[in-house]
Amino acid sequence: MALVLAAVVGLLLVWRRRLTDNGEVEPWTRVAWVGVGTSVVVGGLAIAAALQVATVRAGPVYGLAGGSATVSVRVRIDGDPILKQSTTSRRPPYVVVKATVEEVRSRASGQSSTSVRVRTPVLLIGTAKWKDVRFGQHVDASGRLERVDSGGEVAAMLSTRSPPRIVDAPPWWLRSAERVRAGLRQAVAHEPDDVRGLVPALVMGDVSGVSAELNADFRITGLTHLSAVSGTNLTLLLAFLLPLARLIGVRARGLTVVGVLTVVVFVVLARPQPSVLRAAAMGLIALAAMTGGGGQRRAVRSLSVAVIVLLLLDTSLARSAGFALSVLATAGIVLLGPGWRDALARWLPGWLADAISCPLAAQLACTPIVAWLSGQVSLVAVVANLLAGPTVGPATILGFVAAGVALLSAGLARIVGWAAGWPARWIILVAREGADLPGAESAWPATVFGVAVLTLLCLALVFGMHRILERPIAMILATVVLAVVVLRPIGTFGWPPRDWLFAVCDVGQGDGLVLRAGDGTAVVVDTGPDPAAMDRCLKDLGVRHIPVVVLSHFHADHVGGLAGVLSGRQVDEIEVTPYFSPRAEYDRVMELAGHSGAEVRTVAFHERRVVGQVSWTTLWPAKVPALPQAGTSSATSTDEGSPENNASIAMMVEVGGLRILLTGDLEPESQRAVLASGAELRADVLKVPHHGSARQDPAFIAAVNARLAVISAGRDNDYGHPAPRTLDLLSHNTTRTATTNVSGSLIITNPNNRLSLATRSSEAVG
Repeated sequence: MALVLAAVVGLLLVWRRRLTDNGEVEPWTRVAWVGVGTSVVVGGLAIAAALQVATVRAGPVYGLAGGSATVSVRVRIDGDPILKQSTTSRRPPYVVVKATVEEVRSRASGQSSTSVRVRTPVLLIGTAKWKDVRFGQHVDASGRLERVDSGGEVAAMLSTRSPPRIVDAPPWWLRSAERVRAGLRQAVAHEPDDVRGLVPALVMGDVSGVSAELNADFRITGLTHLSAVSGTNLTLLLAFLLPLARLIGVRARGLTVVGVLTVVVFVVLARPQPSVLRAAAMGLIALAAMTGGGGQRRAVRSLSVAVIVLLLLDTSLARSAGFALSVLATAGIVLLGPGWRDALARWLPGWLADAISCPLAAQLACTPIVAWLSGQVSLVAVVANLLAGPTVGPATILGFVAAGVALLSAGLARIVGWAAGWPARWIILVAREGADLPGAESAWPATVFGVAVLTLLCLALVFGMHRILERPIAMILATVVLAVVVLRPIGTFGWPPRDWLFAVCDVGQGDGLVLRAGDGTAVVVDTGPDPAAMDRCLKDLGVRHIPVVVLSHFHADHVGGLAGVLSGRQVDEIEVTPYFSPRAEYDRVMELAGHSGAEVRTVAFHERRVVGQVSWTTLWPAKVPALPQAGTSSATSTDEGSPENNASIAMMVEVGGLRILLTGDLEPESQRAVLASGAELRADVLKVPHHGSARQDPAFIAAVNARLAVISAGRDNDYGHPAPRTLDLLSHNTTRTATTNVSGSLIITNPNNRLSLATRSSEAVG
């Protein structure tokens, strides 16, 4: 293959000399150049992919993983450890971190141990004790190797229950960078929580302190690149720093030196991980596109070369959504930004034309991929980036200064950190207020057809945008239309129905239920796993006051979104199950309740409550199992039949003439107990227990005899919810079924005592 490519390149060089008399390349030669050049690139990528697969599989690690071998290894930590919580399993928190195995020791049956030196990338999964390992350290560990999907960037997964045994410290330059990072964190330690998390993220990509709520707001407003290492972030930093250097007299090569030093410092502080190096490359290319004098053509060539080289070095990037977004954003800035800037500059100041054209081009280029990944399209991203962009540079520069000063004086660093906090406050304000707008983002089907349609719409905008931007009246009209869509002064265009009574929010793999108690008032039952999804649903419903939040049990897929419910709303009371397990989630709920001022009370068996238009009777739990001892697990590996599920709050709700039975995650054991209690279970609507799992008691389902069953489950979830067996059971009971994993959020109304179900497509069942 290599010889063929060499021959093709040789022929190409010969053809290049065949010029016409006027010195221009013949058309057929130009076509040949393009075709052969494409073949060379594709062939090179194929060879690189084969070499990468061979490299990953070289050595004993891949083979040992195929046999699930237990090994002792020495690894080099190649990333920051990420502490994760399981959403439904009762397993304790665990750590995921990238590492490279440099030595592997294994012992075969009846033989002595063998040691082999290797360089094999793995994904290490360990206990919470691994959360303190540092980038660049060498660590000894023992665990089990398991195979991963082929074609990835790692050869195996190493699962270990042993604590890390530190061999040595990171290299001196990484230790120095860590001291600077620690100094910056200390410099902003006395700032508000969001500021304390955002400034290190801006300066060095340290996102450990950025809250889930702020991340969600950044995602909605298209500012995610600010809370992580990205090419756009580095571009904004350079775009602020180089004009400042020019202002103090730096010229020509001096500007190049300033830019290169900035990139080097940025890479060292953020650590030379692949994402950081990609960000540096894309940031420099994007900056080149905004310079005059033929810079666009050079930037296009630079972007093409950078993409090819990066793919040759790591072909797995071809499957990386982050890489695709980075390339598309840079391509948008390179190809569209200059022309749009010139169009705007006909009637706007140059600095404002730059500020508008850059985020507009990047956002439009990335929109189809963002919709594919999230099922949402941000309508405020351009404005949010326009408002936040001017303060990114000052916040980052002051953060850099604070980090450096911290090595000399903690007190002086705190003053500089305080100054860096003010522009960071503005960025946070833009994100918060932008995400709170009624039409900040719009749902879009994440299907092949949906993304194809959106791509065609974006291409139509690309071809028509220049004409819009160069005409002030067209721009004003477009801005007014966008403002109407985002602010929704005339309502939410039919969603939700004005007479809604019960909403099953699309929160992914979890439950998030809302019962209308009055105008702007609702009772919330469970909050799903994602604060952003629950917050968005409540915004769509116009809920501002929540007298009671009922948490059926303390699994994360039912309480993880509590912060989203509490965000910007008055919550009076949180009602919880008396089974306070798992303890970590219970403690988190109590902490959030304490911060919000909401009272926490434990539900009582058979109590009846009335809140506005909603009334309910608690049917379960009647008895509470003994809590597990510390350090033990109360659930099976699959969570079926777990005490937490069986201690779920079950309640018969009456609202707007409907009877609705809410069941949490009750398993058949508790379903039979509720049935045996003699309670009247007949209901119009049944919230099917445990996301429609296969474990349902047929007698319980028959006793409810619901006209409509609703199931809240995540799209393509790993649990097979809802189970075909459960759907068949409901069908045999002549119960119609609606699921969030198919239809998204579900709204139930009862006009003229006729039960109706509405989805985004306004489907209804009687």
